[in-house]
Amino acid sequence: MRNEVKPQKKGTKQLFDNTLLETLSRTHISVPLLIFFSYAAGLLYWNITYTNLRAVTTLVLFFVGFIAFTWVEYLVHRYVFHMKTYTELRNKIQYIIHGVHHEFPKDKDRLAMPPLLSITLGTILLLLFRVIMGDFVFAFLPGFMVGYATYLAVHYLVHAYPPPKNFFKALWINHSVHHYKDGEVVFGVSSPLWDYLYGTLDLKKSGH
Repeated sequence: MRNEVKPQKKGTKQLFDNTLLETLSRTHISVPLLIFFSYAAGLLYWNITYTNLRAVTTLVLFFVGFIAFTWVEYLVHRYVFHMKTYTELRNKIQYIIHGVHHEFPKDKDRLAMPPLLSITLGTILLLLFRVIMGDFVFAFLPGFMVGYATYLAVHYLVHAYPPPKNFFKALWINHSVHHYKDGEVVFGVSSPLWDYLYGTLDLKKSGH
């Protein structure tokens, strides 16, 4: 079983009968961007004020966190958002978390994870990594969150605006291949790095 959808040029779709749930499933892109850049800034402030981490250590961990997010972005997009839908339940879950976006890729209200869910996941990561990493989390997690915010911004731009006439155009092309040619390739949105490493940047297969 697979949830095949045909991309629509415009429009949206109601996912929930409950008005509150339906409202919470939507967001303007500025809301999560503000939340996660602020969250990252707050963690860095805590790092500077209440830990003994050196500046160079902070910078290295921030960069590692940023790169780590691009890897998580790739894995989640490939194996969670595009999960195998061999049961009706998985089919329904996949459609709610990602299939609806493939059907209505121009719906600007569903180009980012709902803020309440994002904040919850971010806080869980903070608590989990705090136990594992100690004070290092206050340098690593800001990089991870800035990586997430960067992904959100890129994802919004490639769906809402025409491609620029510079090297960033490749991001628009890659994501259009994923949406309109072959949903089983090009899973990286903010970076093609992991598609190169995992061999899923197969543009020839998709006619590019």
